[in-house]
Parts: sequence; structure tokens; C-alpha cells
Amino acid sequence: MFNKGTAFSESERDAFSLHGLLPPQVGTLDQQVARRMKAFRALPDDFARYTFMRDLQDVNETLFYALITRHVEEMLPVVYTPTVGEGCQRFSEIWRKPRGVFLSYPNQDRIKTILGHPRYDGVRCIVVSDGERILGLGDQGAGGMGIPIGKLALYTALGGIHPLSCLPVFLDVGTDNAERVNDPLYVGWRHERVRGEAYDKFVDEFVRVVKKRWPHVLLQWEDFAGHNAARLLERYRDVLPSFNDDIQGTAAVAVATVLAAVNVTGVPLTSQRFVIFGFGAAGLGIAELLRSALVRAGLSDREARERFYAVDKDGLLIEGMDGLTKDRSGFARKRKETRDWQRDGRGVGLLEVVRRARPTVLLGVSGQGGAFGEEIVRAMADGLQQQGVSRPVILPLSNPTSRCEATPTDLLAWTDGRAIVGTGSPFGPVTFAGQTMQIAQTNNSYIFPGMALGIISARAKRVSEGMIMAAAKALAELSPTCSNPHAALLPPLESLRAVSLKVALAVGQQAQNEGLARVKGEAFELAIHTHLWEPVYAPYKRRG
Repeated sequence: MFNKGTAFSESERDAFSLHGLLPPQVGTLDQQVARRMKAFRALPDDFARYTFMRDLQDVNETLFYALITRHVEEMLPVVYTPTVGEGCQRFSEIWRKPRGVFLSYPNQDRIKTILGHPRYDGVRCIVVSDGERILGLGDQGAGGMGIPIGKLALYTALGGIHPLSCLPVFLDVGTDNAERVNDPLYVGWRHERVRGEAYDKFVDEFVRVVKKRWPHVLLQWEDFAGHNAARLLERYRDVLPSFNDDIQGTAAVAVATVLAAVNVTGVPLTSQRFVIFGFGAAGLGIAELLRSALVRAGLSDREARERFYAVDKDGLLIEGMDGLTKDRSGFARKRKETRDWQRDGRGVGLLEVVRRARPTVLLGVSGQGGAFGEEIVRAMADGLQQQGVSRPVILPLSNPTSRCEATPTDLLAWTDGRAIVGTGSPFGPVTFAGQTMQIAQTNNSYIFPGMALGIISARAKRVSEGMIMAAAKALAELSPTCSNPHAALLPPLESLRAVSLKVALAVGQQAQNEGLARVKGEAFELAIHTHLWEPVYAPYKRRG
């Protein structure tokens, strides 16, 4: 954290006996950034660049963050999605130095001792994962630690939160991924994944210790499997200010993107019809926040729910289906409505839903690469054209890139260039019929760094739906489509630090409006700016 490399001054070299350990030329941060960028760009592929950046983070954090903040668009796909997926798969192979905290099941009696070390006294944000559902790649065991590390790197780079305030935590309860367990280099606990009561007891002990150690810490739950993600959030959201980025961050950026697309289509939000493909925790979170937005726009709850068609692994959700949970059943269609709809072996498929429902918005959070095939996309576009709607909104949000439901190039080709596209993974500009179109990456990094900054600055008691909606609306208000309907749906990635500040202010203000903020008014705005850390070298003097 305190390394400067060649940028230690002459007086610092005197004070800390660095002469001889460093070459004589005193460098600057600018020179170091230029040197590291040259090396970064010379590497053969993004995974090599990911490894390079992880090593740099462990050697010189200020330089690491300077590279990201000055080259956001180039760095973001490397230090986070999509490359972090491969980083998690190969985590054991590239592991070099300790970062964050591994809390393994056999060490559950040591959690208090581990987290009680003075090095963690300044922690204000924790991102925790158990590695069971990493992006669209499934159970990666201890490799899942790459996600908390990557998320918190963006807390700092984009949200300005000091690195020493951030703690990545991995709950190692084993893995059911045989490839990981059989890897001789695997760094995690070689055991089948602990489940049931034993798992809940372990997580409960972790939260209990965290609550006592840091009573107001922000706890972000990340990449837990669907059967755990929502219930853990519900269980602990009133114990500590908590949010799940897979559920709420994804929902916020999706809603912001839809609101931006409404600027282009000319179809009012209350007249939109949504097909959501993939209705696990993320799909349900998107549906709930969109439902809330529709209600706020004037629809009743019943009218809002009627705008949704939820499609999961067993097809369209229909009332009375086996295994339909209470929260998902609120978006199930009436059985009599679908009586004459065609079924395949797993129920009413996506193509039939698109043909019958004629959605204006098609969202994918399924992790099924290529799921939005040509026949489905053309059916959507043709169905809308018959109703006088020329611009279908198609958002294949799954990542990494290999899991994306469709590519922008295909979507534009299959809709004669009319589709309004946002993707979860990064894609370059697409040229169709001589016109170049920017593709918005609906990346959660537009939301979660600013949310975290707002929550900790306000010292919020909990994270409410209103705060999530405030984040979405703040982002939507920054959409270039507000002034230019031909622009990208979301602001350029280079502006993410400014976006995070706007989101933080909106989230903190909403917390105050709902009586959830401990820090208010001018004190809140002062806290926000006090917490903004810049990656620059500070002068050092030897104490005493």
C-alpha cells in the first residue's frame, strides 16, 4: 500500500535507507504509468494482462489504481468482467501473495481471531462470496475469491473508497467442482461443498463476528448460488447494511438501461412488455425493480405484473408449476391464458413466448450463450413492426462473453439495424448499413461503486429498494440518449468515476429521505468528499 517504487524522493530514500535498492533516477507516477502501460499493451492476451495487473496490485497499489483510473475503458474488461472469469478458473495457478481473508469451514472456530487482527481496524466495506456461482461459470471453489478482489478494486478505482477500507472475504465451504479438487495446485479446501444447517451455522457465525467487529460495515454478497443468494440477503439485510450485486446491482443497471431505451423508442414505460429469460435471483431482481418502476409511473401492482413474461429452464412460468416459489409465482402467467400455447419437452419455450407476448424488451440473464437465436429475434422484431413499434430493445446481459445470449452484430443484422442493444459483456462498436453504433455495456460497475460510497458515507442502517431505485434513476439521467436518441444507452466508461459520485449522492439522499441515514445534510456531502481517495503518492517522513 505504501510502496512508491522509483518515485521515492531523495529525502525518503535517506529516511528509509533506500539508496542502493533503487536506481538513482527519482521517477514520477506519470512515468511509472507510462512504463507499466507499455508493458501491459505488449502482453499477448487479456489473461496475461489480468495476471500482470493482479501482480501489480500486490506490489504497488497506488500505481495499480492510477492505471485503472486513467485508462478505465481499456482496463475494466481486464481487471473485471469478462477476464475475471478466467482469473477465477485459474486462480490457484496464478496465486502469488495473500489478499483478503479466506475463512475455511475447518477454521470456523478461528473466525473471530482472524478478523480481529489490527490490520483490519479500518475496514468499512466487505465483499463476500462462497464461489458457488461465479458469473456464468458455476462453482469455482476458492477461485471465487477473484470476484471479491475484483469488485473491491472497482470500489476504489471507480468509487474512490480507500483500499484499506475494503476487505475481500471468501467463505471456503468446499466445492463440488471435481476439476478444481483434482487440480494439484488447488489452494482451497478439498472437500465436497457443505450445505444445509452446517452451512447456515457457518455463515451465521461469520455475520455475527462481522457485526460485533464492525457494527456499521457495508456487506456485499456476491456470486452465491440462486438458492442461497436471495435468502441470505433477506436474512441479514437488517443485521448489517447489505446488498447483493447479482440481484440488486444487476437490477439497477438493467432498469437504468431500460429507462434510457425508452428515450429512444418513444414507447412509454407503462406500455412496455418484458420477457426476461433466466429467472433466478438476477432475473427476479430485475423484474421486481422494473415492477416498482412501473408502479411509480402509475400502474397498479397487478397491471405492472401483467407486463412480464418470465422464462426459466422449464419454460414460461405458469401458475401451478412444480417448484414455483412464492416470490417467483408473483410473475407467473395464468394457466387459462396459455392453454393453447405450444409446448416443447420443457414447457412453453422462449420462441413461443416471443411470438405470443410480442415483447418490447427482451432481457437475458440465463448464462446460456447464443440463446437469442435468429428465429427468436426476427419474431420479436416482426411482431413489433406489425404494431407500429420499430425499435425492439434487446439486452443480452449474461457474462462472460462466452455466455452472452447474442452478439450485437447478429442482433443488428437480424433486425435490419433497428435493435436497441445493451450487453453485459464488452463489445466494440458495430457498423451496419454504413452507420457505426456504440454498444452500451450494462455493467454493474455503473452502480455498485457509487452505491457503496453513498451507503458508507451516509452510514445507512440498511439498503432499501428505494435506494436501489435511486441509483438506477441517477444513472438513467446520465444517459446520452437524453439529448441524442442515436447515442449509446449509458455514459462512456471513462466517466465512471463521475457516474459513481452522482449515484452515491442519490443513494445517500434517498437514505436520508427514508430515515435510514445516520449522517445527513452537509455532513453527508462532506463525508462523501472526505472518502474520495485519489491514487497519488503522499510524502513520507520517518516517525520519531
